[in-house]
Amino acid sequence: MTLSQILTPQIQKAVQALFDVTFEKVEFQVTRREFEGDITMVIFPLLKVIKSNPAELGSKIGQYLVDNTSEVQAFNVVSGFLNIVIADAYYLDFFGKIKNNEQYGFVTPKEGEKAIMVEYSSPNTNKPLHLGHVRNNLLGFAVAEILRASGKKVYKTQIINDRGIHICKSMIAWQKFGQDQTPETTGLKGDKLVGNFYVTFDKEYKSQINDLMAQGKTEEEAKKQAPIIIEAQEMLRKWEAGDAEVVALWKKMNQWVYDGFAVTYKNLGVNFDKEYYESNTYLLGKEVVQFGLEKGIFEKDPDGSVWIDLTADGLDRKIVLRSDGTAVYMTQDIGTAIQRVKDFPDVGGMVYTVGNEQDYHFKVLFLILKKLGFDWAESLYHLSYGMVELPTGKMKSREGTVVDADELMEEMTATAKAISEELGKLDGYTDAEKAELYKVIGLGALKYFMLKVDPKKGMMFNPEETVDFAGNTGPFIQYTYARIQSILRKADFDLSGTTITVLHEKEKELLKQVELYPEIIQNAAANHSPALIANYTYDLVKEYNSFYQTVSILGEEDLDKKVFRVQLSKKVGETIKSAFGLLGISVPERM
Repeated sequence: MTLSQILTPQIQKAVQALFDVTFEKVEFQVTRREFEGDITMVIFPLLKVIKSNPAELGSKIGQYLVDNTSEVQAFNVVSGFLNIVIADAYYLDFFGKIKNNEQYGFVTPKEGEKAIMVEYSSPNTNKPLHLGHVRNNLLGFAVAEILRASGKKVYKTQIINDRGIHICKSMIAWQKFGQDQTPETTGLKGDKLVGNFYVTFDKEYKSQINDLMAQGKTEEEAKKQAPIIIEAQEMLRKWEAGDAEVVALWKKMNQWVYDGFAVTYKNLGVNFDKEYYESNTYLLGKEVVQFGLEKGIFEKDPDGSVWIDLTADGLDRKIVLRSDGTAVYMTQDIGTAIQRVKDFPDVGGMVYTVGNEQDYHFKVLFLILKKLGFDWAESLYHLSYGMVELPTGKMKSREGTVVDADELMEEMTATAKAISEELGKLDGYTDAEKAELYKVIGLGALKYFMLKVDPKKGMMFNPEETVDFAGNTGPFIQYTYARIQSILRKADFDLSGTTITVLHEKEKELLKQVELYPEIIQNAAANHSPALIANYTYDLVKEYNSFYQTVSILGEEDLDKKVFRVQLSKKVGETIKSAFGLLGISVPERM
């Protein structure tokens, strides 16, 4: 039970006893640093029902709490705020309950409760994963882990966009210019090889457009008449018709990409419970359109196309079936959502991790599914995130100007190595241990930098800023964890018990921060925001470092105090590791 949960009924009793008034909602906030207190009650809402001045009102409630509530030791009133001082006994009792709980902050899913499916990554098979995919994957994976920690059953999934004109462009370029190259003959990861041919296609296409324009064609005519785009469109028609040769090439090149993706996912530390493929799902949803027509949810135009009119809902008319009977992306997404619930009957909601350029698409999708009568459609969430940009500008896949995910991870590891060697604190490490540490620090820096920013915000990514051993960075937090582990290795005495009854101010402040962890997990889950976990961890580490610099730990002469401070350090370390685990970040035992 949190402090606010303990105090709320006590304050309600105080208001009833003192003023004969029933008061439902008690508003709390963190006590400002310049005032004494551990939690603050906001008095202003009470003034609407009780005729009094804030100071008098706060003083009467504060005195009642001191007289009647064992947890409350003292109080002070500043303007319209009642600052409440909590007794050391409360925090010592709290610590006694959680110090040996390795699952502290986590909630076990309730039997029979509906699961949540989190979709992320969902790449195209014409190029390797890039910086934008990195943010997507890290967000989706972290949100899934946070939801699970909050007490939800979670499935992680992706839908791979493995069909369409984009993959045909890579296939045509490989046929024309590939000279039978394979990942084995080139030494390239399969996704990079296929991505290179996507870039090759674009260069050849632009060259042909320029040639046609030089012959007097307009740009629009040239784009349509360029031989290579006509060949790609013909290949797509053959694929849709099931042409054996085209399908065989499509399968071969896609497998190269899947093998490449698997390596990147493993290095990034993300995984999936189920993978869907657009080639299997693009026809899904067509039967739902017929159902919607019969129910009057959809309407057919004279040309045979099918639409849904959402103007009464503040949106527009949206096509769900073309006049030739082919599905659109919306139809596919409707069918895929329904198929997922068929595959996982306990799913009661879904989270879609997709960039904010698709905000409108998901508003429409969710509304259509609600109108079709699916109860789980009430629990759909678009985890909309801002784009990642570089100091040099936006990335463009077809021009080959993206930041490759594999190269980015290698660069982060190399940067961590350079800084670590400069600091010179790795005496006694084997080369293998050093290599693993560089990877842990480099990836930790990358992930933390990506996740500490609110998902809704766009971000500028500058690799040099991420690997810093000071400030709000992953390495700074990892270093504090390693410092705690060093203390624990040196603590060569019995840590099983202590009998302290009075807390140092810094011990109390640290315990207050640790106590927030379960609430932070719930808030992060409710808001689908790993940034809340990241910045909480930074605040915890700052509080620990202040504690570390102010009080003696292993040098403390009083054994009870020394044992307690080591126990407290251990719990802070466990909480850092737990919180970083939710973000998919590892912590090193030594740095």
